Amino acid sequence: MKLVLDSSAFAKRYILEDGSEIVDQLLQDASQLALCVILVPEIISGLNRRLREQVLSPDEYRHAKKQLLNDVHDAVLIQVTPAVISRTVKLLENNVLRAMDALHVACALEWQAELFVSADKRQVEAAKNAGLHSKYIGRQS
Repeated sequence: MKLVLDSSAFAKRYILEDGSEIVDQLLQDASQLALCVILVPEIISGLNRRLREQVLSPDEYRHAKKQLLNDVHDAVLIQVTPAVISRTVKLLENNVLRAMDALHVACALEWQAELFVSADKRQVEAAKNAGLHSKYIGRQS
């Protein structure tokens, strides 16, 4: 299965929370993994916020960062190309999305992902509207 995860889903590999086990299982089942090039800075930003808030220790931050960089090394990084920008614009015009969320979906569309995964309900809905098989792994409340 060609799998794309957005930052909110992939971050569950480094911060244990609802959906972390599902992400691990999806990654095991995937034959190919692709990630939007903006994923690394987004996750590093989130990890740094947790470090500043003292939710993560410096050692935990370094471990999570090292694991992230190792994981990304084995993935296809989808670049922001003119085709991805065009898809992003269409997604933004037809859905209630933030720009970075639209970029993740556009990258999944461009790579022809068989499954797109996110912890953001609006993003999953936009992906479904665009024709992607999508899975929501956020809070179920």
